[in-house]
Amino acid sequence: MKKLLAVILALCLTIPCFAALAEDLPVLKMGTNAAFPPYEYYDGETVIGIDAEIAAAIAEKLGMKLEIVDMEFGAIINAVATGKVDFGMAGMTVTDERLQSVNFSDSYATGVQVIIVKEDSPIASLDDLHAEGASYKIGVQEATTGDIYCTDDFGEDAVFKYKTGPDAVLALTSGKVDCVVIDNEPAKAFVAANEGLKILETAYVEEEYAIAIALENTDLLDSINDALAALDEEGVLDAIVSKYIGAAE
Repeated sequence: MKKLLAVILALCLTIPCFAALAEDLPVLKMGTNAAFPPYEYYDGETVIGIDAEIAAAIAEKLGMKLEIVDMEFGAIINAVATGKVDFGMAGMTVTDERLQSVNFSDSYATGVQVIIVKEDSPIASLDDLHAEGASYKIGVQEATTGDIYCTDDFGEDAVFKYKTGPDAVLALTSGKVDCVVIDNEPAKAFVAANEGLKILETAYVEEEYAIAIALENTDLLDSINDALAALDEEGVLDAIVSKYIGAAE
């Protein structure tokens, strides 16, 4: 009996030690905008999604504990560059402008920018936006590639910028804009949640998503790329993407 009590006591003393070890892990801070399902969004008070799970898997590979910091999408690059967070992951595409401020990891997912319209919209394809004399109002999420591409193609006056994707979609449903350009996967979620909307069959552009890391933090860049390669080899990346995108379809 004494031996049994000793074993139980030892286990009770060991469990808090394991908890303490977990608490003592170095923190890896991820900057994101948690209004971009299925890549990052809230389930109660917890941020979940493709990016959140991939980031957690990377942190585990690096022996670190993930902390997610939710912020406006347009603030992420600056937060990474100034060290407020260790990396940015928010369905983010590599662009020449962003590369002036941060490095990017290898790609971990493919995105497609699409066009959301009302079901009775006269806009039937991307060609309609480019038609001579067209003067449609295009809603985008501020600082995203949808914003960048549309501003380049149609000019500042035609593009209406919103803090979040849901804000842009609300502008569409209320008639403030004629369409919204955004990533295909969030677009599916927004259309499912808002009756009377549809996604045009014509894609706007295809792009690769990557992780933003401070220019000087090459060690973290290398470590994240190594972790991504291992997770890809193990089939973890595909499993995470399929889990969320499969559930949304």
